[in-house]
Amino acid sequence: MKRIVCLGDSLTSGHGIGTAVAYPAVLHQRVRRAGFPYEVVNAGVSRETSAQARARLDRALDGDVRVLVVALGANDGLRGVPVAQLTVNLSHIIEVAQKRGISVLLCGMEALPIYGWPYATAFHQAYLDLAARYKVPLVPFILMNVIGDPRLMQPDRAHPNAEGARAIADVIWPYLERILASPPHLRVLASPS
Repeated sequence: MKRIVCLGDSLTSGHGIGTAVAYPAVLHQRVRRAGFPYEVVNAGVSRETSAQARARLDRALDGDVRVLVVALGANDGLRGVPVAQLTVNLSHIIEVAQKRGISVLLCGMEALPIYGWPYATAFHQAYLDLAARYKVPLVPFILMNVIGDPRLMQPDRAHPNAEGARAIADVIWPYLERILASPPHLRVLASPS
């Protein structure tokens, strides 16, 4: 079975709600309902940074992976990981996937301004720059309309509940559907020189 892998942290893994209702499971239902012959694999690990995800990338890409959804950076932002380091890690992940002929869908993350506005601004810009550099679609911040809504968040105010996970899937789905609907030879653009 062809695979779509969602590589991420607790927002992907379903922290507090379980994998069965996390956004990759919701995307799996939509993929199948739309008639695409893919399975969606949840490769989310709670508390993970971009460096930790990079270290396990080869395992995450096992099998016939055709699309990689990259939803990383939230923990980097919370820990104040230098933006340059985040960029190097995400660049590596995208490059490895593209070299294997895997389409990449990059999900933007935001850093709270706890380390100052210049850091938060540079963090935001990093995703725009990566999407432009590697010619990959960029999903806007997946928690944009979720994080401030108590109906969509768990009591910890940091993780989405099941309804919040569906809202995240709502944001990602149009981008993923566009990739799946495009001819295979147009899905992966060559890495820039």
